[in-house]
This record gives sequence, C-alpha cells and structure tokens, in this order.
Amino acid sequence: MASETPKVVKIIGTTHVKPNKKLGKKEHCQLVTFDLPYLAFYYNQKLLFYKGSDFEGMVKKLKESLGVVLVEFYQLAGRLGKDEEGVFRVEYDDDLKGVEVVDAVVEEISIADLEVEEGTSSLKELIPYSLVLNLEGLQRPLLAVQLTKLKDGIAIGCAFNHAILDGTATWHFMSSWAEVCNGSSTISTRPFLERTKVRDTRVKLDLSLPPSNGNGTASSNGSASTPQLRERVFKFSDSAIDKIKSAVNANPPSDGSKPFSTFQSLSVHIWRHVTKARSLKPEDYTVFTVFADCRKRVNPPMPDSYFGNLIQAIFTVTAAGLLIGNPPEFGADVIQKAIESHNASAIEQRNKEWESAPKIFEFKDAGVNCVAVGSSPRFKVYEVDFGWGKPEGVRSGSNNRFDGMVYLYQGKSGGRSIDVEISLEAGAMEKLEQDEEFLLPVV
Repeated sequence: MASETPKVVKIIGTTHVKPNKKLGKKEHCQLVTFDLPYLAFYYNQKLLFYKGSDFEGMVKKLKESLGVVLVEFYQLAGRLGKDEEGVFRVEYDDDLKGVEVVDAVVEEISIADLEVEEGTSSLKELIPYSLVLNLEGLQRPLLAVQLTKLKDGIAIGCAFNHAILDGTATWHFMSSWAEVCNGSSTISTRPFLERTKVRDTRVKLDLSLPPSNGNGTASSNGSASTPQLRERVFKFSDSAIDKIKSAVNANPPSDGSKPFSTFQSLSVHIWRHVTKARSLKPEDYTVFTVFADCRKRVNPPMPDSYFGNLIQAIFTVTAAGLLIGNPPEFGADVIQKAIESHNASAIEQRNKEWESAPKIFEFKDAGVNCVAVGSSPRFKVYEVDFGWGKPEGVRSGSNNRFDGMVYLYQGKSGGRSIDVEISLEAGAMEKLEQDEEFLLPVV
C-alpha cells in the first residue's frame, strides 16, 4: 500500500457528540502534577479497523453509544481552561460542543491494505489531529474521532488529549464505549474522576499556544535536518516471547532478585538490538525509558479506573559497549532495578522537584540514543468489540514519534504474543530488519 498512489480520504461531514444527558451544572477539574508535563505533547492517536459492510449502521450505533458513555466520561466532552490563578483544568458544561466526529470514506483501501501497512504516512488521513498540541485543547475538543468507510470495513481513528488521560484511561474509555455499543445498558467500571485525590498541589504555568503554521495547527518542530524515520510493526509470537524470556532468565542473578518479567525481557531484547543497529561506539551512552503506570505505586494506591494521567517516565542509562558486550541479563537487571526503585517515595520526590521548577517536556525528550517504551501489552486492545467482532488491527498514529519510540500492544492472536511498533532512523531500521537474532520467528 505504501508504494502505491496515495488514496484520497474524502470527508463527508463533521458533527459533535455530547453526553446524552445534561449534567445541569458546570464542572471544573484541576489538572495535577501527573498531567501537566504533557501539555506540549501532541494528541495521542489510536486507530482500530474492523470488517463490516453496514457503514451507515455502524456509524449510527457508534455515535449513539458515544453519547451514552460520555455521561460517565464527560471530561472528554469538555475543554482545557485556566482558573483565575492560571492553573490549568478541564472545564465542562452542557453548552460545549462535545466530541468532534468526522465521517469519511476511502473505498479504495481495504482491511488487508491496513494490515500490511508498516509506516504511518498512509494512516495519517484516517486519524484526526495530526501535529495538534495538547495545549490546543484550550480551543479544540479533547477527543476527536474519525469514522472512515473502507472497501470492506470501517476505520475508527481517535485523537485523545494526552494532558487529560494516559493509556490506561484511554483503553478504559474505549472498552466502555464498545460495551455500550455492543448492547450493554451500563459500563462495567465507572471512571474515578477525582484527580486531586492523588495530588492537589496547584501549579501555575505560563503557557500560550505556539504560532499557527497556516493550516490551523501549531508549527511542527521538524526541520530539513531531522533524520528520516521509518516505522515497523514486529509481531512476536508466543514461542518467540517464551524464547526471549527463557534466554534472559537462563542465568538467574545471585543477589536473590526476582526473575525478569516478560516486559523486562522483551525490553532488553529491543534495547540491545536497536543499540546494535545504531552502530554506536562502545563509550556512547544509551538511555532506556519506560512510561510506567503509577496507580499502584502511589501512596495511597489509586484504582485502575483512575481517569487522568498517572504515569511517570522512568529513565536508566548505560554505555552501549556494556549493554551489547554483556549477556542480556545485564541490561535486564538495569531495567528491573530502575523500575522497582520507582516506589511511592521516588514518585513523591519527582513530583516535588517538578513542582518547584516546572518543565514542560516535548514528546522527544526521552534521552540520548534512547529506546522509550509506551503503551502496554496488558491493554486488551483486541477485546474492544463494538458489536462486529474484534478489531483486525490496532495501531498508533504519527503523533509523538521520534527515533527510538516503541509501542507495545497485545498480539492479535492473543496468549503471550506481543506486537512491537518501533520508530527508528531509516538506516538503523534497515539493519534491525536484517538482524536474525532480533527477529526470531517474527513476521
């Protein structure tokens, strides 16, 4: 598909969907320390595509059920705002437009085309809000959806404002929306909306929207000198995951540490082979970053249904020569120690440091020669069934990508399989694709 003439997506119309019941009052919810650093990220884009022939019927059900689920998830139908002291918050009232929903059609593209698409350039037209900063939620909806008619199905492209929710909350919303669309009168788990229960420090930020690039979106930070990136999805089967985990755990640490988890084993596998593909010097530093869920790490712990951002970036660094020259358990141990040391005390210290000198990160501030892991194979993305079966594919959009960004997804075949979506400089990606030790039985 990527090598063919680009297919033009035709926009049929744009509407807005509001909660189907009035709240009858204005709601203001302060953004907290876990939310604020993401204001300068782009909207978080997800794409799910399904087989089906009744596009009009699907769209009708999707919009009706969206109105129902927004009664609980009403913050997604709101806007960003600031209070009188300049503290950012989510604002909702019944007069706001709600969620933006675009109907579109591109009947030349089939489900099979999307299943084999490796990059994101051909997906851009299927997901709204490319290169739209979260800060633009001051003027735009916090959720935008595009429903695109395909040759033999439907693509559901969603853009979520990352300043108000993380991946756990995103997939809680998506599964709840699917529940209602699939016939349930209620959702299984209501969102926990009280952000200030986890942190109530009021942080004033002097932020304004950047200049527009002339087409309604903020200027991109890309330039002619930016290396060309390629994306690729590597699908690791159950047996490949088992092989990787067994290899990393072949020589258990002598200090009594726990065995390395599937996540730690796969992460070091990716980190080592990406570092090798980059042809770094032995003395070059390389950073591993994981955006870790802190719901059960904070004190007191928060429920899984906490709606907002409750993640923090955990960084660890070593020299490329040490990472590649040692057995895989060396890197796995580095990752494991970094993750396990990020307890409630470490989270509290990080928050206090940030609050004393707030820094708004750009999405690419993950470290030198980095491998940064977002999303999680624990998210049951292939169980998001709106009433016409599980998705044929789940992808991330083009936003918030940089050299070394990795998204992990539950594999479509279920079990222990994991899809690894990687963005790399083109030369390094070519080497990674030829690295048989990395690929194992991967397709």
